[in-house]
Amino acid sequence: MVANMQTNYRTPGQLLSALLEERGWSKRVLATVLDVKEYTVSKLCSDRQKFTVETCIRLEEVFGEPAESFLDLQKAYDLALARIKAIPNPQQSIRVDLFNALPIAEMIKRGWIDAENVRDIKNIEAGLCHFFSVEDINDVEVLPHAAKKTEVAEGTTSIQLAWLYRVKKIASEMIAPRYTKASGRKALAALAPLRISAEATRKVPKILAEAGIRFVIVEALPSSKVDGVCMWLNESAPVIAMSLRYDRIDNFWFVLRHELEHVLQEHGKTAISVDSDLVGCAGRQADLPKEERIANEAAANFAVPKEKMDAFIARKAPVFPERDLIGFAKTLQVHPGLVAGQLQFRMNRYNLFRDHLVKVRSLVRPSAVVDGWGDIAPTDF
Repeated sequence: MVANMQTNYRTPGQLLSALLEERGWSKRVLATVLDVKEYTVSKLCSDRQKFTVETCIRLEEVFGEPAESFLDLQKAYDLALARIKAIPNPQQSIRVDLFNALPIAEMIKRGWIDAENVRDIKNIEAGLCHFFSVEDINDVEVLPHAAKKTEVAEGTTSIQLAWLYRVKKIASEMIAPRYTKASGRKALAALAPLRISAEATRKVPKILAEAGIRFVIVEALPSSKVDGVCMWLNESAPVIAMSLRYDRIDNFWFVLRHELEHVLQEHGKTAISVDSDLVGCAGRQADLPKEERIANEAAANFAVPKEKMDAFIARKAPVFPERDLIGFAKTLQVHPGLVAGQLQFRMNRYNLFRDHLVKVRSLVRPSAVVDGWGDIAPTDF
């Protein structure tokens, strides 16, 4: 029996020719043995006829060379020919990048892209161009090779960028008066008394709108972990957007005050930074950018002033009776949930007073511009 000779040849025809030469057989002899026409053997030797499974088995019986040797060579030869003939399709690689970077199905479901489903490639490409305001699909900003047109801070993911574009689109079609620093400070003063109750959060959108701050709620995309953003449409048109992915009163006020501080400090005019994983207290990460530390500190102090929180913890730790929590909140004129959220974070005890972390999304949504949870914000799309 002849040893496996597959590795020495690049096509099954070459292998067959070598086996014939080794035996000293002519093509006519093999044709006679196989009971086929001589031209059939010639076509096999010159790779002008494919080696079928049946042919490979018969050759195995004749030469002792495993049928797999011929089949593997045939497969490799077919693939090599296909690669030579294949026409490169750059659009396919772009689609791969887009589908890897963006939750296309979710964007269709949310009405961000006008397409039937993920197989509706033509309308998906047109929809993405419209969504990202580009002429060509190759310029969609989430692609790694596309030229950057938006000043977005490093670390922003493609999914967060898509969320940001949706925010910008909605906000750009909202009407609001001109924002000034004075109107921003006035809004902050008007918001402070609302901390006393969950129901009062419904007044937030109106107060911000009167100050010239466009307030948008856009449901977070899967895996985006986005909480909010401050951005500017122009020098006097700030936007605050929130995802409300954590439906609890302490998170609502922390994120809102965080973004409002960005507006007051005029952050985000040169580089937009999408805020993600914001949690209830300043200084969680020592390596945060200065702007984020400032916003975190303002947000934490808005919920509960740091010196008062420090004093409360010093007096009551490690046991915090609920009546003391409620009394402390009443003294501060804030909802107990704001104190509970700060206390959970500061003490790293997230089981404390969870019943006070009431939901507010359903209270804020009716008076706000909302995109998500079944609602699609009106745009010219």
